[in-house]
Parts: sequence; C-alpha cells; structure tokens
Amino acid sequence: MALLTALLSTVLPFALQAAARAAPARTFTLRSSDLPPGATFPNPQIYDRAGCRGRNVSPALTWRNPPAGTRSFALLMFDPDAPGGLWWHWLVFDLPADTRALPAGAGGPDGSLPAGAIQARNDYGFRGYGGPCPPPGPPHRYHIELYALRIQRLGLDKTAPAKAVAAEVRAAALGEAEIIVPYGR
Repeated sequence: MALLTALLSTVLPFALQAAARAAPARTFTLRSSDLPPGATFPNPQIYDRAGCRGRNVSPALTWRNPPAGTRSFALLMFDPDAPGGLWWHWLVFDLPADTRALPAGAGGPDGSLPAGAIQARNDYGFRGYGGPCPPPGPPHRYHIELYALRIQRLGLDKTAPAKAVAAEVRAAALGEAEIIVPYGR
C-alpha cells in the first residue's frame, strides 16, 4: 500500500499538469451572420414563389475546426417537417477542403461557389438554393448541415438526385456541423 501511495503521489501531479496543458477540444462549428441563434429566417432567405415573397438569397455561412483528414465539404439543407416527407432546399458538394465560408447568394444561379463545387437539383426542381416556403401553419425546422468528407470528390454530377447526394455525403463523412432554423407563415 505504501508503494502505491508513493507512486500516486509522484505520478499524479505530472498527469494533472499534462492534462491541464492539453489543447482544448476543437469543435467543428457552422455559423451564419444571416441566421443568428434563436432567430427565424429573414425575408432575403425566403423563397420567392409559391405564395412566398422573399428574395431567395442563400445565407452567408462560415465554419471552423473541421476534423483532421478533411478532403472536401458538402452542404445539405432540408425541411423534415414538409408535407409528404423530407424536402430538399439546397445541396452543394465537392467544396474544396480549404473553403471556410460561403457568401450570401452563393447558392444562386450566378452564385460565387468555389471552383469545382457542384450544386444538385433541389425539390423545387432547379439547381441551387431554394429558401423556406412552408404551407401556412406551425413553423417548420430547416436543417443546414455541413459535412467534412474524407474524399475529395463524391463522384457525382449536377444531375444526381438529392437522395443519392445525401447518401454519398453521409457515407463519406468525417464530421458534421449543423444549424437548425425555424420558419413558419
């Protein structure tokens, strides 16, 4: 017992010092200056058809601390509360690994996506960002998910169906950061 006590009194202080010096955990995070925590979608990000009167501008997004080994990113935005099931609003993949932001409007037809990035067709029927436009009633939850991927390219093109893009993205994911934003009308 004396030997154990002596060992612990010698080793324990060094172990505690090492733990105190260890770098804090780096959390993969996604943020938007257009969608602050606790807020709902503002008018510029709302869809501009089907009874909605927004401007259909994709939100500015920034992220930090992707997992080690990240070779590309993919962004998925969907509404799990849509009538009839999941509704895809925006799918972007093959974003280069050094990308850390998308400016507002990047998901438009003339968007400023990084070279090589691909936008798939959303459930409105076009490639790019399609903002929230739920039917009147309770608010829906809109998920904006950013995935850090272990591969540089998904191997899909702009004609890939949303479900196929989502499946490939999730299969290649090293990590995920997410924003959930409510919106109702």
